[in-house]
Amino acid sequence: MSSYSELVKSFEKIRAYMREFYLYGFKSRDEYTQKSARSYDDERRRIESWLGEYMGFARTAEGKSVFLSIDSRAAEHDPLYKAWKAKSFTDGDITLHFILFDILFEPSVSLTLAEIMERIDGQYLAHFSSPMAFDESTVRKKLKEYAAEGIILTEREGKRVLYRRAGNTVLSSSAHALDFFSETAPCGVIGSFLLDKEPPHPSVFAFKHHYITSALDHGVLASLLCAMRERRFVTFLNHARGKDEPRENEVVPLRVFISTQNGRHHLLAYQPVFRTVRSFRVDYISAVKQGAVCERFDEYRALLTRMQEHMWGVNIGAGRRGKLEHVEFTLRVEAGEEYILARLEREKRCGKIERVDEVTYRFTADVADTNELAPWVRSFISRIVSMDFSNRTVENRIKYDIHEMYRMYGIED
Repeated sequence: MSSYSELVKSFEKIRAYMREFYLYGFKSRDEYTQKSARSYDDERRRIESWLGEYMGFARTAEGKSVFLSIDSRAAEHDPLYKAWKAKSFTDGDITLHFILFDILFEPSVSLTLAEIMERIDGQYLAHFSSPMAFDESTVRKKLKEYAAEGIILTEREGKRVLYRRAGNTVLSSSAHALDFFSETAPCGVIGSFLLDKEPPHPSVFAFKHHYITSALDHGVLASLLCAMRERRFVTFLNHARGKDEPRENEVVPLRVFISTQNGRHHLLAYQPVFRTVRSFRVDYISAVKQGAVCERFDEYRALLTRMQEHMWGVNIGAGRRGKLEHVEFTLRVEAGEEYILARLEREKRCGKIERVDEVTYRFTADVADTNELAPWVRSFISRIVSMDFSNRTVENRIKYDIHEMYRMYGIED
């Protein structure tokens, strides 16, 4: 039997496995061909060690399939965050970590690098018969890494640089805010890490729509948000569904759109090679690398802002060619059905509502992509009196679907 560790060195590797055979579909051991069967077994057991209580199994003609079964309404905290807390360390990493924080045991202790090295060699490693060695460069890099994270503070006294640990922050008064942040905000895994520092407590929140699968994308999302703040180009790999090989893209990230219907994250970015704004699903993105500063960032973001005036969702559609598609439909709202009109007002987005008579209302919108409206238009199907779309293909498809529904129920006439 092959051995495995619960810890992972590369999060992107475990993200790929969880995305492919847990989130995007049920794949049996034989169906998963991207890696060897041994790798499949190792990764399955690793994920099972974190999420065993949420895992299910099904036997089909193709074999045994593994899947996650999580009632997101009942889960107080996103269980997929456990994957972020399973990073592996070398023996040297973990040993040096505890030595440094044993030396700098409270914020009042300030020492130079030379003084820290002297204590490491004299008080810690000297007691081992075969001591591991930490050179000055390794310790300096580790202290610099901790300083960048805010764990270690540095201060100068003349030419000397002193290191001391940062004071502890009591977060108990913010626990409820962190509960909400960790389950709803982009990069909410940060809140989950902060909650780990506090004693366990019951959450006061319950979510009707709890979108947990984006937890796997928070690393990618953080890189994209940093690039936006610094107005930089980025390159990344886009793993489009149905494509064997990922495609590299260079873009200027402008905004991230988050769907309130399914929780999916989309990056809206300007792509110079196509000279337009494009949409990318964040869960298809990997290997994000920061590039040069984009001098035209404000110009590209202003372009997206103008496009948003006619975007129903995230698709640019005809809008990238400077053309818009007209959508118009009339519906009846009978007495006592004011909630229909209220919903229409609430969900109209870039559309307009005009009252025709006592019970008839007209919705109109000029949009970049009519296809995005089709599911929403269908939800008013029993009240629609007439429709007029400039994109006849979408209009005819909606009408065809209605006729097919009539046929299925035997009411063609």
